[in-house]
Amino acid sequence: MKLAVFGRFNNKYTLTSVDTLLNYVAKKNVDVLIEAEFSELIKSVSTKREFYNTFETFDKLDESFDLLVSIGGDGTILRAITFVMDLDIPIVGINTGRLGFLATIQVEDIKKAVQNIIDGKYRISERSLLTIETTPENSDITNLNFALNEIAVSRKNTTSMITVETLLDGQYLTSYWSDGLIVSTPTGSTGYSLSCGGPVITPGANSFVLTPIAPHNLSARPLVIPDSTEIQLKVNGREEQHLVSLDSRIATLNNGTIIKIKKADFKIKMIDLLDESFLKTLRKKMLWGEDKRN
Repeated sequence: MKLAVFGRFNNKYTLTSVDTLLNYVAKKNVDVLIEAEFSELIKSVSTKREFYNTFETFDKLDESFDLLVSIGGDGTILRAITFVMDLDIPIVGINTGRLGFLATIQVEDIKKAVQNIIDGKYRISERSLLTIETTPENSDITNLNFALNEIAVSRKNTTSMITVETLLDGQYLTSYWSDGLIVSTPTGSTGYSLSCGGPVITPGANSFVLTPIAPHNLSARPLVIPDSTEIQLKVNGREEQHLVSLDSRIATLNNGTIIKIKKADFKIKMIDLLDESFLKTLRKKMLWGEDKRN
């Protein structure tokens, strides 16, 4: 097995997680490479620099890798997909962040989880992505034009609302007067969209959801649509520019730019351990089981 390890930040759980993971797989028939910037970050805060120097690093992934382990929160996994892209490499997350809908392995369970993965005791959950193109083209978007959670347009440098003209498969839907609009995948339905009043959608659903951000149209509500729909957006407002975000990546677009969003032609594979499931994670993270009547 060839394993890639990726992370972005250091907190009180990061070193513990990396140490536990690497010391455990070192005893197995596993070839481990650490993402170059993360390797330098770990070595800068660890007293085991010589140990970490024994592991090779990577800047890019290729099809020879069997698995990517993300160490951090859900945001780290969102960044990890920019390495995986369409290579079909499964991702699993060790949660050193907060909620963790995607990063589901807890620090204390690393050894057990890794052994289960080595033994093949897991399921693959395929997650749909969004892709975007703009007219005129924007170089900040072209190279990494996909998102796992959501693509959102929002206001920039202003407290005034923007108008988001929205078409579905070429047919006019409405113009949202709001701070912005989120186009979310089922995976992203538990993220930004949820905080703006959007519905939770199970990962296997063939749907996207449009969720307005603080709409002034009082009748505007989140709208669930088939994931075969092509969405076209055009933003206008008092300022000359607005923002578009692809998960955690942000670009600036001129007002009037035509934005086309649709389902990507590849999926991301997430590893689900057999004792975990989306519904179990949902109950745990949303505290649905806290009702004493349950």
